[in-house]
Amino acid sequence: MKKKKLNKYIKRRLTFITLSIFVLIGIIVANVFNDFCQIIRNKNEITLLKNQYDNLLHSEESLQSEITKLQDSDYVARYAREKYLYSLPDEVIIKLPDSKSE
Repeated sequence: MKKKKLNKYIKRRLTFITLSIFVLIGIIVANVFNDFCQIIRNKNEITLLKNQYDNLLHSEESLQSEITKLQDSDYVARYAREKYLYSLPDEVIIKLPDSKSE
């Protein structure tokens, strides 16, 4: 009689331990999966931010070049004549269509 009770007790104990282990494994797997997904999202965000950074650097270089050019008075005069169709006295402006649009 004692052996049956002991066997039942051992079976219940083993069942409880087994279920507890499965629950713990499930929790660990869920946490690892969430961390893995977060790593993927972070890598994608890093790639996106690097692209934005590169674009901003390129834009900064263009603007720095434009600043340098605009400090030259000859360039400013030529730019104004070309862009805004300003002319010198006795000068005729003829605008030709460009293949590239500004």
